[in-house]
Amino acid sequence: MPSDNPPAAELLAWYDRHRRDLPWRAAPGQPRDPYRVWLSEVMLQQTTVAAVGPRFARFLARFPSVQALAAADWAEVAEEWAGLGYYARARNLHACARAVAAAGRFPCNREGLAALPGIGPYTAAAVAAIAFDAPLVPLDGNVERVTARIFRVEDPLPGAKPRLAELAQGFMADGAASARPGDFVQALFDLGATICTPRSPACGICPWQGPCAARAAGVAADLPRKAPKRARPLRHGAHFLLRDAAGRVLLRRRPPRGLLGGMLEVPGTPWRETPWAEAEALPHAPAEAPWRRLPGLARHGFTHFELEMVLFAATLPPGATGPEEGEWLAEDGARMAVPSVMRRLLDLAGAA
Repeated sequence: MPSDNPPAAELLAWYDRHRRDLPWRAAPGQPRDPYRVWLSEVMLQQTTVAAVGPRFARFLARFPSVQALAAADWAEVAEEWAGLGYYARARNLHACARAVAAAGRFPCNREGLAALPGIGPYTAAAVAAIAFDAPLVPLDGNVERVTARIFRVEDPLPGAKPRLAELAQGFMADGAASARPGDFVQALFDLGATICTPRSPACGICPWQGPCAARAAGVAADLPRKAPKRARPLRHGAHFLLRDAAGRVLLRRRPPRGLLGGMLEVPGTPWRETPWAEAEALPHAPAEAPWRRLPGLARHGFTHFELEMVLFAATLPPGATGPEEGEWLAEDGARMAVPSVMRRLLDLAGAA
């Protein structure tokens, strides 16, 4: 295993030629906007660059500054976040924006950023490095992969994370990296995303192919190794799609805390380990109506469990007002307003 870091200057020269054009990145020579950097890092957690790109632009058009985001109602933020998943991030995003707006600016160091709501060690390091040129290397999946291959770290993840973090931070010992920390970090991201990819890495055109220990040993595609994942438990739910005579859909807002907190949902039962029989599910229906169970199941995967949902549908007769609790939306509007797990139910209803 090599003891020296690969030359940062070679990676930076490659980055200057091949950097990705991303909507949250400042052009070369332009000042970096901490709001855009922070927003992109929060959106990119557990989400792909391809998925975030258009949503980032739309979010920014609606909330062009941290002050605008701070001044918005939570319902507006939740609506704009729908479909991006991990809704606790949206709640923390809103709280963080209010804290930053109250302070008048973003903190410029890792410690200050980490004290804000919802900003963990990775995001604090990423924003500090990219927006404020702090000499830090945040450890995301791309950086883990590049580092594991450069130094041929064969210990499996997640146990190898502390060692990989130490090795990655060691890149900053190179004067070229510490002179351009923000660019160097983004160069690592781009290297992992476009060259040092999880499968079939393009080692032949990598700027660091020479010092890469995994390439030399012929094991680059096998690293980083990962410990076997445990199977996620399966939960079950029953939901009720109620339409009025005009075809609008009844939605209900979830409690502000907990999974999908504050988001709109198709009303339903709690999610539990055993399936719901029709007789025990129907008392959870939002109204007395001629409910019928639709064929099939709606499935969705969360981080810690899998979910299977059955769906009951009914239409109120003309003149009936339905329940007072909830919000009535046209189906297109409902599809835009609900998280992706609830869209699975609308898809199931459309297929029936």
